[in-house]
Amino acid sequence: MIEIGGRPMLWHIMTGYARHGVTRFVVCLGYKGEVIKDYFVNYGLRNADLTVDLADGRVAFHENRAEAWSVTLVDTGLETNTGGRLRRVRRWLGEGAFCCTYGDAVSDVDIGALVAGHRAGGARATLTAVRPAGRFGALALDGGRVVRFDEKPPGDGNWISGGFFVLEPSVLDLIEGDGSSWEYDVLPGLAARGELGVHRHDGFWQCLDTPRDKQRLEELWSRGDVPWLAPPR
Repeated sequence: MIEIGGRPMLWHIMTGYARHGVTRFVVCLGYKGEVIKDYFVNYGLRNADLTVDLADGRVAFHENRAEAWSVTLVDTGLETNTGGRLRRVRRWLGEGAFCCTYGDAVSDVDIGALVAGHRAGGARATLTAVRPAGRFGALALDGGRVVRFDEKPPGDGNWISGGFFVLEPSVLDLIEGDGSSWEYDVLPGLAARGELGVHRHDGFWQCLDTPRDKQRLEELWSRGDVPWLAPPR
């Protein structure tokens, strides 16, 4: 598992949701799913002080600092596509609308506002749109002179999917099987039918796709600047 500040990326994402009151999680497992299972099975062990009686093997837990989360870990197949993974966990999702995200981005998106906007909009699905920062610093030019350096200004201004969704259970009916892609099969169909709402987020958002992305998140963590874990405003 990729870690930021010694914590798995998954922990960062789940903690962000928990700060908005979402504490019941279903995790779609694929490659190396056993590593994620091991992490959560031993989560209490990692976050508590212990007394171990070596004679009889008894373990006493003291000051367990584990979060009050319910985490369901579901094997969804090594080769299953993104839409198919959602389809496979349907029995664990309950009857109402649910939040959904990938495991590769953190954000300070207001989950409460996202859910409220979804309910008010009446769409079958709502995605969070973000405008990521540019990859490089920019030069401000005046004629033949450089007059200013702008450190990583906004990119091209286009909105992209930030990967934080709210979905109605009926969306799962649109997923045909394990080979279905959430991004290329399901979302375009919802958009074409006018059933895909949008929540615009101008705050912090950062994916973790490259070593450069990891370096940036590690730098933020090391100086205590972690907007994705900040309490809701």
